[in-house]
Amino acid sequence: MSLPITADAIRSMKIRGAGRIARAAAAALRDHAMALRSQDYDNFLIEMNRAADLLNATRPTAVSLPNAIHAVMRDLKSVTGVEDARRIVITNAEAFIESSEMAVRRIAVMGANQIGDGDCILTHCNSEAALACIIEAKRQGKEIEVFATEVRPWNQGRLTIEVLNSHEIPTHYIVDSAVRAFINDMDLAIAGADAVYANGDVINKIGTSQIALSAHEARTKMIIAAETYKFAPRTMMGEEIRIEERPGSEVLPDEIADKLPYVRVRNPVFDLTPAEYIDLIVTEVGVIPPQAAPSIIRDHLGWNISMFEEIFRIGRGD
Repeated sequence: MSLPITADAIRSMKIRGAGRIARAAAAALRDHAMALRSQDYDNFLIEMNRAADLLNATRPTAVSLPNAIHAVMRDLKSVTGVEDARRIVITNAEAFIESSEMAVRRIAVMGANQIGDGDCILTHCNSEAALACIIEAKRQGKEIEVFATEVRPWNQGRLTIEVLNSHEIPTHYIVDSAVRAFINDMDLAIAGADAVYANGDVINKIGTSQIALSAHEARTKMIIAAETYKFAPRTMMGEEIRIEERPGSEVLPDEIADKLPYVRVRNPVFDLTPAEYIDLIVTEVGVIPPQAAPSIIRDHLGWNISMFEEIFRIGRGD
């Protein structure tokens, strides 16, 4: 798939899910590097940076996208020859794709350990990592039952129920607003993440925060399944992650909206779930409480937390 086609597929949500988006971007950069014919290093770098910017602009919320691009493009300035630069992009891209796929497999096993035999599970949206946990629990022989939400307005829940059905997992398909009606019957809720803040807050598909709040009220365990590359280091410096808002026509057709001049349709794609409503985050390197997010940033993403502490100290005037 060419770079412009991949970018359009991500922007138009033909490619959905933070992990799938990240792997698609890495593959697009790899293929673009292979296709570039320039033998001038500076020109090659300019073209690769343009490609990275194009991909980065497609979805502003999913941290996995810029993290994947960073993983592929890092070290480019350490060489001066085109072929060495091309080799770095290809090697980094393939390593990222492989590690991303491995992460989901590891999360599946650790997440399945949180699921008991006979459990009833609520899941929201079409999270590859969250579904992997449920499918692994089934593979282990556990008798489970799933409630899957519709996920308006794009109906990602239909993709989820197709996957669950293919694995012969008994599933109930419910509208988003029915979560509160069923939450007391759930043993746990599990969802994915598009971004994890340094304080453990999670950004995920719109509706996740309402599920977490309902689960908290009902004393139902709330689990997030997230690869480490979805953690957002810059949030340690107070940087906010912009919530993407898509066209109102996805909710209300233009021919109807045009007749309602005083109505504005709001269509945020994600919301923020506070850490206090989350019991555990399952990553490929272990199961952690949300408060342990800084350790992921420090130990597995390679960010120097003391650097942030020094920035905060200076900012306070200590």
